[in-house]
Amino acid sequence: MNLELGNKIEQLEEEKMQLGLDVDVQKLEADKLRKGKNKAEEDLDSLKTDYKNLRRSIRTVGLGKTSEQC
Repeated sequence: MNLELGNKIEQLEEEKMQLGLDVDVQKLEADKLRKGKNKAEEDLDSLKTDYKNLRRSIRTVGLGKTSEQC
């Protein structure tokens, strides 16, 4: 019976180690996704700024007007 208990403890320790590794992998994946999301949001903000500047330039130059508006 003592041998069975030792084997069970060893098995549980192995499972604990595997679960710890699984948690580490999940944390790394979540961090990677979070960084990707932040990068996408920064890129979107940059595109919005570029678009606003482009629209302002078009208005300033008058390219957005039709020939009737000139």
